[in-house]
Amino acid sequence: MKRFGFSLAWGFATIVLASSLVSAAVVDYTWDVENFTVERLCDEHVVTGVNGSIPGPAINVREGDTVIIHVRNKSPYNVTLHWHGIFQLASQWSDGPEYVTQCPIPPGGSYRYKFTITKQEGTLWWHAHSSFLRSNVYGALIIRPRWGHSYPFPRVYQEVPILLGEWWNVNVEDVGNNASQGIVPRNSDAFTINGLPGDLYNCSQNQTYRLNVKQGKRYLLRIINAALNEQHFFKIANHSFTVVAIDASYTRQYKTDVIVLAPGQTVDAIITTNQSVGSYYMAFTEYRSSNVINNNSTTRGVLVYEGASQSLAPIMPDLPDQFDTPTAHKFYTNITGLAGGPHWIPVPRSVDENMFIAFGIALTPCNLPGPSGCINLGGINVLLSASMNNESFVLPKGRGSSMLEALYHNNVSGVYTRDFPSQPPFVFDYTDPSLAFGNTTLAFAPKSTKAKPVKFNSTVQIVLQNTAILGAENHPIHVHGFNFYVLAQGFGNYNASVDESEFNFVNLQVRNTIAVPVGGWAVIRFRADNPGIWLVHCHLENHLPWGLAMTFEVENGPTPSTRLPSPPADLPKC
Repeated sequence: MKRFGFSLAWGFATIVLASSLVSAAVVDYTWDVENFTVERLCDEHVVTGVNGSIPGPAINVREGDTVIIHVRNKSPYNVTLHWHGIFQLASQWSDGPEYVTQCPIPPGGSYRYKFTITKQEGTLWWHAHSSFLRSNVYGALIIRPRWGHSYPFPRVYQEVPILLGEWWNVNVEDVGNNASQGIVPRNSDAFTINGLPGDLYNCSQNQTYRLNVKQGKRYLLRIINAALNEQHFFKIANHSFTVVAIDASYTRQYKTDVIVLAPGQTVDAIITTNQSVGSYYMAFTEYRSSNVINNNSTTRGVLVYEGASQSLAPIMPDLPDQFDTPTAHKFYTNITGLAGGPHWIPVPRSVDENMFIAFGIALTPCNLPGPSGCINLGGINVLLSASMNNESFVLPKGRGSSMLEALYHNNVSGVYTRDFPSQPPFVFDYTDPSLAFGNTTLAFAPKSTKAKPVKFNSTVQIVLQNTAILGAENHPIHVHGFNFYVLAQGFGNYNASVDESEFNFVNLQVRNTIAVPVGGWAVIRFRADNPGIWLVHCHLENHLPWGLAMTFEVENGPTPSTRLPSPPADLPKC
């Protein structure tokens, strides 16, 4: 990795100009996506990762820096990379989701991602946006303030990335292929902390993440849920947290003894090492919002004070019950934004585009040969699917172009259509528990590749309404290209006449991924000031190939700087 600071050496007269330029830098990386062998859970496994490590390399930058990443695909799989939460202003071709903003990088191919960090600080992350490769192709993306600027919270002694991941004892591409066909993918075999499964798993006593600390210091934990399919509770025995940011947006300081993260979300939290010298387990355990059988396990690392005795066993935290929705909902709803803090922009008060999106699990007819891959529901052979407003999204694979290329060349025909509905096709009791038993009238959704066109700089408000079709579940919804304001969230069916009175317009959360409550709703709002094609999808990995997604087509702005730039020369071809 190379970091180049801009400076001028033309004498005293240019010192002021030089001091302004030195606050930005070009940060340059070269990454190899490749197969390598690692040992986990008693066996050796060939996995696909970046530069031979899991997690992959961390990106460390400052606000205003330009990031260049030369990706060389030495793996046997197609791959794209997504910089989760980065706005991609004037760098839309670097967002990454396959067939949406780019075609995949083929084996033996390469691509240069380039983007500038603009008005963002905190913890984000990067990951593969191709099938299940995200299980091992991921890493931290840490944005610190510009030189001369400080954090809006007390100085800390050390900053520590904590990445939660998942591990399979099989080829993850096979798991992903099953999911893409609508078959329930097998559960992961372990969770990991910074790539290590921890001592609760077989053959993992020496594969437990260890954080060495000094007594009486403050540590900033940059916590990332890079898991593919599960939300989690996180605790450290005898220690509490002060949350200072979520999804790279500063918050009012929020004190808690438990942190909750959905896949895709990040939390910056300060701990103070104010306990007796000793060892304390840090543990992730699953938050289960439904009765779906998942990886019902806990992974843990250990926080070790300097001078702690090696003979004493670490203290274990008292973890919440895995079905503790009230604790999860309290965390998700009690955090507020840091109004007036760095990069704070008040929420737009007028709305140009109102949308109501009902989403959840769906069904599609099963045409697989033989009975093994199909689910028999009421005498009908089906596969699992998912939908938003009764449209089940299909990536435009095999259509000769990504959606963004089709938009740029004004050649949409055959790649996608511009008719994603702003409302569900019919109104029903979205959270009726009886829908979990397979109402086939509501469960089937047609496959399509649709975008919702919106005007540049318009304000879009979306009611995200969870449905109980085939079972309600807490869904993490991620919006590419934008941060959004969370006006309110709750359980049951959204009722504007009642729920609008609860909207927070003062210090509301700013996020890029929201965990919509199980059997509930959330209202989000954003300004569409970034032209291009932007994916909105559930960040449970199996749900994207199932179709729980849609896209926004944001028109060009009035000036050259607000228009979609030309595609790079090395953009991969479909």
